[in-house]
Amino acid sequence: MRILAITSGEYGERHVSNINQHKPEHWSVNTWKAPNVYPLVIDYPEEFLPSSLPESDLILSFGEHRAIAELIPEISIMTGAKSVIASVDNEPWLPRGLARQLRGWLGILSAVCVTPKPLCSLTETDYLVSRFQRVEYQDARISEFAKYFGQPDIELTIDPETRTIKTSTVIRDAVCGCAGYVSEGLQGFSVDEAEEKSGLLHHHFPCLASMTKDVDFGDTLMHVSGNLLKDNISKQVKPFKNTQYISPGKRSD
Repeated sequence: MRILAITSGEYGERHVSNINQHKPEHWSVNTWKAPNVYPLVIDYPEEFLPSSLPESDLILSFGEHRAIAELIPEISIMTGAKSVIASVDNEPWLPRGLARQLRGWLGILSAVCVTPKPLCSLTETDYLVSRFQRVEYQDARISEFAKYFGQPDIELTIDPETRTIKTSTVIRDAVCGCAGYVSEGLQGFSVDEAEEKSGLLHHHFPCLASMTKDVDFGDTLMHVSGNLLKDNISKQVKPFKNTQYISPGKRSD
């Protein structure tokens, strides 16, 4: 699969670095760094694009400016790409209204566009756009990418006698690499500590999602991202945790 990653700063560069370190051998990844300065209105997108871009199957947009989204349809035409993942880890970089427009523009070009919010909510079949809404999609290339990078999936092996995590294997990493970092840090910990430890490791990585409260979630995207990872751990350690039951005392006469 031929991938073109659009970056404009450290946020995207860290994503691309992790993808290159852990991608399957049959993937090739090219990078184009977009400009950082734009006018209020872009009349001619081609003025901000290079004369050519490599033929691609999948576009990954990690831009840190909303204007970059307006360039993506033209990039799709230039590269022949019919699949697009535009990350939403910070609302001002791709506001919800512009995200809807982008999906529509690319739909006219017979291209599939997903806008996961946050990026680490992407699975092989759907993604989050708000607290209670996951959007389904059908696209073989995006699904192939999401098999390896997206919503974290860490597989734990737990010793039932000691109730500790023996091994921790990443099935699907976050695009930024956070799940791999958390996985390494969990080994040897008690199941009673695993959820809290995973949350701390997620923050220490650090997570690249916004720390500003998002109106679609009523929380920061960093916390949404952390909870997605903690939920994955929680489901696996729950059967091994000691559950304490409190019996109400008897009232004295």
